[in-house]
Amino acid sequence: MKCISNGSNRMMLSSFSVCIALLGTLLLWGGVSFGQTSVASVSGMVRSKNDKKAMSFVSVTLRKEKDSVLVTATVTNEEGRYSFSRVPSGAYLLEISSVGFESSWQKLFVGSATEFLTLNPVELLPYTASLNEVVVSGKASEVGAKLDRKSYALKDNLTQSGGSVLQAMQNLPGITVQEGRVQLRGSDKVTILIDGKQTAITGFGSQSGLENIPASAIERIEIINNPTAKYDANGSAGIINIIYKKTRKEGFNGKASLAAGLGSLWVRKENLPGIRPQYTMTPKINPGLTMNYRRKKVNFFFQGDYLYTETLNKNEFVTRYYDNGDTIQSQLKRNRNTHFITIKSGADIEIDDRNSLTISGLFGSEKIIDRGDQPFYSGDLKDQLRLWQFLEDELKTTYMATANYQHKFKAAGHSLSAGFNYTFHREDEKYFYDNYLPGSKGTDAFKLLSDEQVFDFSVDYVRPLKYGRIETGIKIRQRGIPTNMMFMPGQNSVIDSSAGGKATYNEFIPAIYGNYVFEARKWDAELGLRLEYVKIRYDVNPGHPVYSSSGYSYTQPFPNFRLGYKIDDHHKLSFFFNRRVDRPNEVDIRIFPKYDDAEIIKVGNPALRPQFTNSLEIGFKKSWSKGSLFGGLYHRFANGTITRISTIVSGSPLIYAIFQNAGKSYNTGFEVLWSETISKAVSFSVNGNIYRNTIDSFSVLNLYPTPHIFSADKQSAISGNIKLNASFHLAGNVDLQATIVYLAPDVIPQGKIEQRFSVDVGAKKSIQKGKGEVFMNATDLFNTMVIDKRIQGNGFYYVSADYYETQVIRIGYSYKF
Repeated sequence: MKCISNGSNRMMLSSFSVCIALLGTLLLWGGVSFGQTSVASVSGMVRSKNDKKAMSFVSVTLRKEKDSVLVTATVTNEEGRYSFSRVPSGAYLLEISSVGFESSWQKLFVGSATEFLTLNPVELLPYTASLNEVVVSGKASEVGAKLDRKSYALKDNLTQSGGSVLQAMQNLPGITVQEGRVQLRGSDKVTILIDGKQTAITGFGSQSGLENIPASAIERIEIINNPTAKYDANGSAGIINIIYKKTRKEGFNGKASLAAGLGSLWVRKENLPGIRPQYTMTPKINPGLTMNYRRKKVNFFFQGDYLYTETLNKNEFVTRYYDNGDTIQSQLKRNRNTHFITIKSGADIEIDDRNSLTISGLFGSEKIIDRGDQPFYSGDLKDQLRLWQFLEDELKTTYMATANYQHKFKAAGHSLSAGFNYTFHREDEKYFYDNYLPGSKGTDAFKLLSDEQVFDFSVDYVRPLKYGRIETGIKIRQRGIPTNMMFMPGQNSVIDSSAGGKATYNEFIPAIYGNYVFEARKWDAELGLRLEYVKIRYDVNPGHPVYSSSGYSYTQPFPNFRLGYKIDDHHKLSFFFNRRVDRPNEVDIRIFPKYDDAEIIKVGNPALRPQFTNSLEIGFKKSWSKGSLFGGLYHRFANGTITRISTIVSGSPLIYAIFQNAGKSYNTGFEVLWSETISKAVSFSVNGNIYRNTIDSFSVLNLYPTPHIFSADKQSAISGNIKLNASFHLAGNVDLQATIVYLAPDVIPQGKIEQRFSVDVGAKKSIQKGKGEVFMNATDLFNTMVIDKRIQGNGFYYVSADYYETQVIRIGYSYKF
């Protein structure tokens, strides 16, 4: 059975249905499972009832409630304190006894709401005993114990080993990638963190840089669908936290790796006439080195990665139809060369048993060279109307310095921490254009220089309580981005050179938050509130022909609430509510026209305002000895929806794509994740998500290049996706994995995006007594991932198909020392 059609290699629906059935059947024999644990640290104090003095050397024993089997035991120290670490989830009995005193018995329950618990002091009497019920809780380190987040180790993602973080994400449950942007449950309003912090590498809302971070540098990725008040309020769809690798083993240790690959193995669709060849057989190389040296109370860490890729970054064929009868065919081809270097280094210093300091620095350098061609033809391809060729030379440089101090109080989990983070990011971008018209040729150029500086200061306080914990803190951010766009028009220039000049973006955000977590045997709850003040100022060059200086400010509350009910040890229900915001990023309001497409011009909008979103979710978890099932029914409704609107002006074929607030939108859906371990050799997981996206009717005024109004009727569509992962552990330390991803058609602003489908496979083998590892994988094995879209505007519509590079074969080797 063929899964690919001839010619353009486009997937046919009938073939696709059969292939899905066959591949789905194969996957039922195995898959990826994600480990699940839930542990907690328990501490308390023992003193005499008569004189209130601390009692040392008191025996404290932990037993299972069901059969009184001994789990662990300890004695109190000179201050009368005791502690247990890594207590698994379950019901226990705590026995406290001392010679000459009555023993005390307490019931204990380990849940999943907090990883630390401080018990009330126990006072021993000579002849009586006290019996109180105490609740102990723990935290899941992998999928499942808390329904608001999931955590995935990238070492288990064999099909994307040697690739980028962006490529690794598209195979994780709950995440889809559309045109380089990460989506959670059908929305790209996602905040990306690195080690819990926003950085310029991943963008403060722009997600830039994800496709160039090597996945080999990352330990795990956390998906937080329902963030608490502790996190910044930005990112209505949720948060993705990327955790870099770091170990704390004694002595010197590390890991060296090398991966190489080839992409664009064949031409999927031939170029339009008269342009330079598109990239094929594109090389990739990714060496990496991680080192740690720990001696006594100091741990030094270093990580360095280099990623070189040649990529067919874009290969989009567009046909535009105008109401006056004109038809224009075009192709935008972009061959990209990228050099990306990241270096992260620092030290963890244990000043004493209660005070620690972490100092780290990160350097990133991303060099991009794009060589592009864009021919424009009449609808019958007989007449070339225009040829636009360009060279983009871009260098992005990032420096980040971080310092974090933590003080631990005597009780386990009781802490006060303070952090400072400084980020500098420079974007140095140069474009050179050759514009060929039937009767002339012009050469244009422009240079963009943008320097971003961010100062973050935060203080966080955590105190465990008898039935949970409280969290509170403050955060202050100051961010500034001066930008300068210099246009250098040539003969017969089509560039709007008057739209250049300088602009400065300033952002000031102080915030305070409080969060309370409660857990009993059957019920748990979490209530939080974040209060943010935001002041944005965007100063525009006074000579700009359209836009002027703008800004806004607000003080808004962002509450979150979670209520959970534990039906029994294997079934749990949870309810979530939160309110979040999506503030326009500086790139979204940037006033300069962007000419990476000659006739679809992208422009920012300084009048853009925040999008506020309320989210509701009901979650369900069922677990058993070899698997688990998670389900979530969710609804998000947003006001001031931020989206790009494409319009034309009278007498010109150019399309202007400008960010606008489009009014109200809704996203309602159901997500499920099923993981099962069939045997030691076979496991699988299935992630499905079905949702309805709705955008209410709206009307907006586009100011650039001249004022014109766009109106749209209500749009609604049901869409979804399904991901199947299968893994096999074979004899000889060989692991295999296969991933199937299917994305259903979906509604997008002013149009629709068609279905997409891909299959990834991977294998690895452990060698050299477990210290070495070799792997091989292939992404989009059948080369089926094509982005088909239809956009409807006032007076025109266009259809497009992007045959960008998705198929890559890689091999690699790593060695632990």
